[in-house]
Amino acid sequence: MKSFSHIRADGRAQMVDVSGKPMRARTAVAKGKIKFQRKTLDLISKDRIAKGNVFATARLAGIQAAKQSAHLIPLCHTLPLGDVKIDIVASRGGAEVTCTARTVAQTGVEMEALTGVAIALLTIYDMCKAVDKKMQIADVRLIKKTKSEPTA
Repeated sequence: MKSFSHIRADGRAQMVDVSGKPMRARTAVAKGKIKFQRKTLDLISKDRIAKGNVFATARLAGIQAAKQSAHLIPLCHTLPLGDVKIDIVASRGGAEVTCTARTVAQTGVEMEALTGVAIALLTIYDMCKAVDKKMQIADVRLIKKTKSEPTA
């Protein structure tokens, strides 16, 4: 079994040393869903949620969260994000949120993409909780990650 890179032999947590790794262009895509009642989607689409434009606010929250991942997750490296996109697609039963994060760095952007999705979903939940007590957040997951050859 492979050992955990964030745990020393004596069991203490540690930050992984990536200083010797080459710089690479990296992308990560994460997705998640929120289920809500059809009347909730009607209110969102008509901009009738008291707290404001739900999907616009969730997009901003997701982008901001991705940028703060290193402050939220212990041992997560601070990365220079080149791009973060939050896409929200509504359907009859809820919405699906996708976050795409890009960087050129020595480690991947999976945590930033996952954080962006999670916080966008939580923002939707927070903004709609007064009108829908049955919402469910589900299936937050990494869809893909890529990295290029080392850059000079």
